[in-house]
Amino acid sequence: MASLQDQLLKAGLADKASAKQARADKRKKQKQKNKQKQPVVDEATIAAQQAAEEKKARSRELNQLQQQEREKRSIVAQVKQLITVNKQPRDGETLLNFTHDNVVKRMYVSDEVHKQVTKGRLAVVLLDDAYELVPTPVADKIAQRDEASVVYRADLDKSGSDGKDEDEDDWYAEYEIPDDLTW
Repeated sequence: MASLQDQLLKAGLADKASAKQARADKRKKQKQKNKQKQPVVDEATIAAQQAAEEKKARSRELNQLQQQEREKRSIVAQVKQLITVNKQPRDGETLLNFTHDNVVKRMYVSDEVHKQVTKGRLAVVLLDDAYELVPTPVADKIAQRDEASVVYRADLDKSGSDGKDEDEDDWYAEYEIPDDLTW
């Protein structure tokens, strides 16, 4: 098939010089276009790219929220497991008073468990709206995961005077009391 230029030359409607000039102009335009290489701006592709980026950002946010929820559930499960595995029996007739949210709560325990709680060897923790007793090292692990679960620890209780008196007595034990002191 012959080009349009060839057909016009055969028909006599164009001459060789104008055909040659048209080819030269076409080549020059093509070279300039290749040199400039300006990308063709297509609004549809730009809009599609922006929509894809927004979708990716939203997906990242949703993934982060889901990851945070999984971590929260994992922490709750770990706390629950620590409490259920390490809880101490609390059968007894001795009344144990402790505070939770500035309200005095009561729990009946045995005499030995009461002594362990007051010495700070056992701590009171909250599990599903019920109070349980766990050893203090376990309470430390629970507090690392969720501080709100640890309700009462006698070793950290500042209002109690049991541990404070012992510390003061030990501190004054270094000093001798003179016998000849007159007032």
